[in-house]
Amino acid sequence: MLSKEDQRRFDQIIRHLRESDPNFVARLSRRAQARRGRILILLAIALWASLPAAAVIGGPPAAAVCGVLIAANAMFMWRFRRRWS
Repeated sequence: MLSKEDQRRFDQIIRHLRESDPNFVARLSRRAQARRGRILILLAIALWASLPAAAVIGGPPAAAVCGVLIAANAMFMWRFRRRWS
């Protein structure tokens, strides 16, 4: 955690960077968004792959929890679809 003075200085550096080199900041932003998208896709694959095992091992309650997690992941992917495509 940064002190207030360090946080103020960090914000000042970021503000200066955005003003002086907006292309660089845009590239970094796109990279982070693409990484978030890849993580969401990998999470969806892992959840779908674990659903049968959860149903066999944990029964219907575990399968239901896995299904809810899959639905939540799908909502996140839908919400962020434009940011990382």
